[in-house]
Amino acid sequence: MKSWSLSTRIISSVLMVVILGLLVLSFAVGGFTRYEVTERLDNSLQEVSERLQTAVATRLHDSGAAPSIAWLPEVGPRTLAYQIVDVTGHVVLRSQNAPQDAFERAWRTGFANVPHFRVYVASPVAEKYRVLVGEPTFHRREAVRRAMLISVVPMLLFLPVIWLLVRLIVRRALRPLDRLHDEMRARGSGNLQPIPPLDLPDELISIQRAINTLLVRLEAALSTERAFAASAAHELRNPLAALLAQVQMLGRMVPAGSDAYRRVDIIGDRTRRLGRTVEKLLQFSRASSGVAFRRDRFDLLTVVHVLVDDLGHNPHDGRSIGLIPNDVDHIFVHGDMDATGIMLRNLLENALLHGGNSAPVRVAVLPDGGIDITNDCPALPADVLARLTSPFVRGSSGARGSGLGLAIASNIAAQMDVTLRLRSPLPGSARGFGVCLTFPAAEVA
Repeated sequence: MKSWSLSTRIISSVLMVVILGLLVLSFAVGGFTRYEVTERLDNSLQEVSERLQTAVATRLHDSGAAPSIAWLPEVGPRTLAYQIVDVTGHVVLRSQNAPQDAFERAWRTGFANVPHFRVYVASPVAEKYRVLVGEPTFHRREAVRRAMLISVVPMLLFLPVIWLLVRLIVRRALRPLDRLHDEMRARGSGNLQPIPPLDLPDELISIQRAINTLLVRLEAALSTERAFAASAAHELRNPLAALLAQVQMLGRMVPAGSDAYRRVDIIGDRTRRLGRTVEKLLQFSRASSGVAFRRDRFDLLTVVHVLVDDLGHNPHDGRSIGLIPNDVDHIFVHGDMDATGIMLRNLLENALLHGGNSAPVRVAVLPDGGIDITNDCPALPADVLARLTSPFVRGSSGARGSGLGLAIASNIAAQMDVTLRLRSPLPGSARGFGVCLTFPAAEVA
């Protein structure tokens, strides 16, 4: 499932709504501005035309006079242009920026659009003359465009400020949720303590209380399960040890080589196997109950040396263990030392049990602090290798095992965040089996 951030989603959603709202508002403001500016310009054009009509009506009497040009100072391309036209459509008087021909041949009072001009035809004071005032079209478009830019651009330029403000407000509002997230993230592995009181809003207080209740129940359940596993180990080992002692004493009382002696030997062998199976089941129960959740700093290489010395001095059908330290003196890791010992012991016992008689079990210390355990055996099929860490799954060898060693090691490795990799056959060979352990944040000396 793809991960996503609550703050990012809120910020993006709010900004999307704000941006869309601003865009709609910008179009509305732009349209309204264009309408208002156009209306104001038309009103000004009409006012100028009507006043000019009144002023010139008293001064022009001869309709047959030659057209004259009123030369006005500082007339530019944006200046209003006017024409005084008689009833025949002849231009009697015009400004120097007005065309020679009349803007509009029709005598309808009102606005008209002609090439390059927006014209207003004033209502005549006398029927003899008409006043036509035109505004350059490009000047009108320029004025409308500037007014729209003045109205819209500030809103668009304010978008980065809105983004910063929304981001700041949302992240500040979600700060209590971040604190709760950090506290919850610190729980799990070896920390099952309740979350301390935080300055949380009402919506998150119920979540904190529910998490604390769950942590208390989980800690109680794990403690009960660990206590049961320890008590069961004590209660089961003693009867089995007493039973094995009685069987051994019985074996001394019957004649050697007799049928009764063979039966006693079988009972003793089955009792020892039952003891080993019970031991593995108890270890599996401890591993499943979270025995490796604690996080203490210890020297991993010391544990490896102790286990190699212990198992190397015990006879395993002629098999031996060879340690290759690779000039590493110490490997400091964080975890539970007892659980790490259980994990490594199961891996070494598994390698001794299923390894070949000719080649020793190799325990190599890697430069990054990892431990690589290999033994000689026929190569395992890929489907068997994929299921080998499941309980009661055995390889293809005929050795007597419980099928729990790799399951126990895998369970403890998962609790300690240790990467456990199985491989078969070994690189460069058609045989062999290997287990590589990589510890997080290992300090190699």
